[in-house]
Amino acid sequence: MTNLNNQKAKSDRLVKMAMMAAVACVIGLVRFPLIPAVSFLTYDLADIPIIITTFAFGPAAGMLALTVVSAIQAFLLGGDSVYGFLMHMIASGAFLITAGCIYRKHKTKKVAIISMAAATLVMTVVMGFANYFVTPFYYGGEAMREVVVSLMPLILLFNVIKGILNSLITFVVYKRISGFLHREGLHKAHENKENYTN
Repeated sequence: MTNLNNQKAKSDRLVKMAMMAAVACVIGLVRFPLIPAVSFLTYDLADIPIIITTFAFGPAAGMLALTVVSAIQAFLLGGDSVYGFLMHMIASGAFLITAGCIYRKHKTKKVAIISMAAATLVMTVVMGFANYFVTPFYYGGEAMREVVVSLMPLILLFNVIKGILNSLITFVVYKRISGFLHREGLHKAHENKENYTN
């Protein structure tokens, strides 16, 4: 019976992860620039369901969802193919791993805030290096590197704003749907309570 319950719990979790990934793909279709001077850097809400998945099920689950969503966006929805996939994985992966590893130790509101603040900082730094090294590799070589360097302050600012927006929206939304994500059947509904309201 225990094995059966565990199997049902795993299946339930996979279904919910798939649902969150699907939501991410849909809402990720709407994109818009945050900084006019670097309008090629666009923001979408696709990371929100993935961050929520990470908080609910852990960093590994979040990275799995991110991989699926990044692949769909990059190769099926016009997201710059390999380059888009790689940059999305680097940026969002840095955020998810940082936030997820911090939050899973103490699932409280305060730690959620700290985890996303740290994740925003890490993502910003990582994307500075990623743009410096990865972008020239795919587009234009050293000439592109010079462009990246000249735009670096705006690139870093974009990632700070992106991280803050993702954090604020996640903070507001997560509490509202965490009950559903943690529910493993009606008989298990009360067994997965978190301290997110603390």
